[in-house]
Amino acid sequence: MPAPDDLYPPVQYGWGWILLAIGILLLLGVAAWLLWFLTRPKHSITLHGAPVYTPPTADVLTQLRTEYLADVQRIEDAYRSGNMPPKQANLELSRLVRGFVNDYSGLEAPVLALDDLVARGVDPALIDAIRRHYYPSIFQRGPAIDPRYGAEAARKVVQTWH
Repeated sequence: MPAPDDLYPPVQYGWGWILLAIGILLLLGVAAWLLWFLTRPKHSITLHGAPVYTPPTADVLTQLRTEYLADVQRIEDAYRSGNMPPKQANLELSRLVRGFVNDYSGLEAPVLALDDLVARGVDPALIDAIRRHYYPSIFQRGPAIDPRYGAEAARKVVQTWH
């Protein structure tokens, strides 16, 4: 049966439209790759067999303990002489003890909250010092706890940290 005269064959698109569509798709692909490349996490270059963290030797640890104990004494002396208010002294002791733990063991104690330290199972002496001496003095309204007790707690942490 012959076809009616009002039907026409499909019209083909011109080459210009096809090239434009391919160009847009390529541009979107390059943009997606660039977005992925710029937002992926950076990986540090490590040599095969090189240790990431090497624990300090006994001599270094002894020197580290000596330096931090001297700093505890310096803070306590500044408080006793009246050059440092009690809140400031407890804050400095807290920073000092957390810095010691970081330097000694690599644990990022200066940026961890008390709950994070408890969750990681750190030495109870550190938890006790922060919970009983430093947090109440720093965050509580009213008079601060006597920093001499915080200094003793700091000495205990520095001397007994494993």
